[in-house]
Amino acid sequence: MVLALPEEVFGEVNPGDTAWMLAAAGLVLLMTPGLAFFYGGLARGKSVLNMMMMSFGSLATVSVVYVLWGFSMSFSDGITGNSDIAGIFANPFALFGSDQLTATAGTEDATTYVTAGMSIPAIVFLGFQLTFAVITVALISGALAERVKFSTWLIFTVLWSTIVYFPLSHMVWGGLVGGGGIMGGGEDGFAAWMFGSTDGEANVAPIDFAGGTVVHINAGMAALVLALIVGARSGFGRTAYRPHNIPFVMLGAALLWFGWFGFNAGSELAADMTAGLVWVNTTAATAAAIIGWLAVEIIRDKHATSVGAASGIVAGLVAITPACGSLTPVGSLILGVIAGALAALAIGLKNKFGYDDSLDVVGVHLVAGLWGTVGVGLLAKDVGLFWGGDYKQVVVQIVIAAFALVFTGVLTTIIALALKPLGWKIGQEDEHNGIDEAEHAETAYELA
Repeated sequence: MVLALPEEVFGEVNPGDTAWMLAAAGLVLLMTPGLAFFYGGLARGKSVLNMMMMSFGSLATVSVVYVLWGFSMSFSDGITGNSDIAGIFANPFALFGSDQLTATAGTEDATTYVTAGMSIPAIVFLGFQLTFAVITVALISGALAERVKFSTWLIFTVLWSTIVYFPLSHMVWGGLVGGGGIMGGGEDGFAAWMFGSTDGEANVAPIDFAGGTVVHINAGMAALVLALIVGARSGFGRTAYRPHNIPFVMLGAALLWFGWFGFNAGSELAADMTAGLVWVNTTAATAAAIIGWLAVEIIRDKHATSVGAASGIVAGLVAITPACGSLTPVGSLILGVIAGALAALAIGLKNKFGYDDSLDVVGVHLVAGLWGTVGVGLLAKDVGLFWGGDYKQVVVQIVIAAFALVFTGVLTTIIALALKPLGWKIGQEDEHNGIDEAEHAETAYELA
């Protein structure tokens, strides 16, 4: 059977863009194993395998559901021409299984997305977006280190990606393929409601180039909700939780930085000058964020730590993600150094407010993600408050950030409470002896 697709989704495949997008998808896929090393190193030695398995488990479950219905929920309206559901999500059954995207493969009418004159096969775009879904879910696991049943976590990954991630992805990025959602730049979105539209496009379109709302605010808010509902580790507030392997942390940060070039530059969907600008902006902001984080450590603690440098890398990458296509390199340096300093200060919030965000997902991803999403409204070239002299962009950015917080917070709360009868936490004795042995019957290190 050949799927009847609108004429505008057919086009000539651009081999260069296609090759770049395949490479970018591979880079983003590498980020999840990189995250496993980053989180695994930060955990204690008796918990490292479970921490890494939470990332690999997400890689398994989310990949399967994305192929089955995740891509359809996110983007099918723009391909099939069907209407979405209230601008929130597309029909999960319209492209169920994704086989339809290969219906014309190998012909002159190869199914493609054509975005701003660039053309890549739809199946390549699916692969690229799949990797985003995987890493977003895996990020949440850092808030739950050392205490959560692996089976409950796996069920959560399926429910949360379906109920929270896929709809938010559609709301922000659905317009990439001719569809659209209420957080996008179409005439039916928040931005158009606030400041009007022209020829079907919002006069002041939201800016989220590679996932400030979809990935980082989303994952950070989910992490905060779970930390509050699941509860703290048995020794929280009394035990010093020290990273068991800092070289693992540094290796993980390096892999994340490397993979992030696919994350950010790949989101241009083409090998062009904008992708080059994004590459430079990503590097500039990340380097500046290391300096911002270490400056806080030196002033506050009189030491610049390796874990601080690695965490600064992640904070800078998070903050530049939504902004990387709209800033100048100098603007990226400003955004990055502030992100590093803010995140370094924010990781202390868990002690002040008493929630056990084990590996600082809230302090890094939520705080830096919020700053990057709002900061682009201040620093964006031509349209930002400081660079363009117009307040409207920053208002739009605040609105989409606030909506993402509420949307994710409410739905994650419902999912977390619904899973309580299954049991979230392992027993105190298992936690004391080590979650690796309790949940996986393994230990990372055989010590005499």
